[in-house]
Amino acid sequence: MHRITILALLLVSAWSATALGQAPATGVTVFEGARLIVGDGRAPIENAAFVVNGTRITEVGRAGQVRVPAGATRVNLAGKTVMPAIIDTHTHLSQTREMLTNDLKRRAYYGVGAAQSMGQDTADVPFEVRANPIPGAARFFTAGRGITRPEPGRTTAPYWVTSDAEARKAINELAAKKVDIVKIWVDDRMGAVMKMTPDLYTAVIDEAHKRNLRTIAHVYTLDDAKGLLRAGIDAFAHGVRDKVLDDEAVALYKGRRNLVVGPNMPDRGVAVDMSWLKDSLPPAELAKLQAGATDRPEVNAFWKIQAQNLVKVNAAGVKIVVGTDGNTPWAPHVEMEDMVAAGMTPNQVLTAATKNGAEFLRMTDTGTLEANKSADFIVLDANPLDDIRNTRKITSVYLRGAVIDRAPFTIRQTAQR
Repeated sequence: MHRITILALLLVSAWSATALGQAPATGVTVFEGARLIVGDGRAPIENAAFVVNGTRITEVGRAGQVRVPAGATRVNLAGKTVMPAIIDTHTHLSQTREMLTNDLKRRAYYGVGAAQSMGQDTADVPFEVRANPIPGAARFFTAGRGITRPEPGRTTAPYWVTSDAEARKAINELAAKKVDIVKIWVDDRMGAVMKMTPDLYTAVIDEAHKRNLRTIAHVYTLDDAKGLLRAGIDAFAHGVRDKVLDDEAVALYKGRRNLVVGPNMPDRGVAVDMSWLKDSLPPAELAKLQAGATDRPEVNAFWKIQAQNLVKVNAAGVKIVVGTDGNTPWAPHVEMEDMVAAGMTPNQVLTAATKNGAEFLRMTDTGTLEANKSADFIVLDANPLDDIRNTRKITSVYLRGAVIDRAPFTIRQTAQR
């Protein structure tokens, strides 16, 4: 799980799930003067203009070259940078409607336009929310219940399977619910449990593919990653954590066409400034986070293994996405910083967080800022291509063409209620 504590979220979970409104997207608006990051890796459009009609972008280009419809509202964004909303492909969110709504609205506050819950959704509510997106909130995707070997003492949300028949039965139930992906865990939890065997995970992958479902694995060791790649896994929810990838592994990664990797970087073990969260976290919780953000060489050594592996799979041409694990709504901003620290460029990371994530979730209408796409974007005070941490300097967030009311989720506003 990502290292940022979820305690802060628990502190605000009592806030009304309906507090964060979203004005309906109506009329035509042209946004002018910002630097626009499309999200697909190309150079940004300087002094851009883009037209939003209702929920959709209808035209994008340089200011003065875009046709502005008569009567359109004009918004001056000179000095700002605009980027697509962030896609978080790996989360574990709440199960009640009120708490899940709060989770998704909190993500919108931080510029997250979609989140996928990975394998611990046991109730009907997540599927209902997926079918009926919540105004003013990130869109939601779910793997339903994941699949693992029995893990006594840990969560019973996933299917615990011990045979080929049980594994295939679980896939059939997931297929009936039309899950977005099948999650499996292949991990012995440092020797505490028996991990899924190659025969079992091969049966899961085989049955999933028969049902036109993709598979994603929680993985820890290099050897297990190799076995899963040979079995036809479609994605990894983590990077390899015990060893640096060898040449055989890199070749296997390259050989899995359309493979997707969400590295889910661990605690970097270095001192970092957490003050960017001061407007959205209670002071005591922020102080606790800051106190833990110190230099810890042994933690950094573990992080470096995964950093090297991220660089290797990225260089091999594997599609990288952003996924944070757990239920921390601001975590994508930390993950993106860590991915740059590992060796990816800011432009590569922004593409991973937007276009690649949308493609992985099979969202054809978002992920980039182009004509005919959903108007899901973040307005920033500074350029994240210069410093990836600038994704945190949010002026405003728009989802489906409507501006998000972020004020109710700030500490100052909450204190006044």
